Amino acid sequence: MSEDELQRLVEKISKRDFNKPFMHEARFNPRLKTTGGRYLLQSHDIELNPKQYEVFGHNELVKIIKHELCHYHLHIEGRGYMHRDPEFKALLSEVGGSRYCKAIPGMSKQLNSSYTYECQDCHLIYRRKRQINTEKYVCGKCKGKLQKKI
Repeated sequence: MSEDELQRLVEKISKRDFNKPFMHEARFNPRLKTTGGRYLLQSHDIELNPKQYEVFGHNELVKIIKHELCHYHLHIEGRGYMHRDPEFKALLSEVGGSRYCKAIPGMSKQLNSSYTYECQDCHLIYRRKRQINTEKYVCGKCKGKLQKKI
């Protein structure tokens, strides 16, 4: 699906399901990884994850567009546009948008613990995203020396 087709689809859904025009820009953003889309408060544009369309198809994309259009129209009108607001929840269920997008296989958010350290005295294991200086830092439990595990 091209950017022009996406723009026309969003405008069509807005007119059909909300009876209001969508007057801003809709586009794909390939940098979105764990979310289906987002509504930008400053510019009023909508960005959508192209992976959602590629993996789950047209119907799932339409549900995500409805979700983002709920944010859009409620924000423009000055009403409760956040996920926790009752107005948002009511409008979302009324138009049939999805509350959450499906998880794309292989794109899950997980702790990437690349570095593992073990205390030489009490054998406590530490997992960290970033490397630490073992000359400077010691075990928080017994003050023992840490050694990097491979």
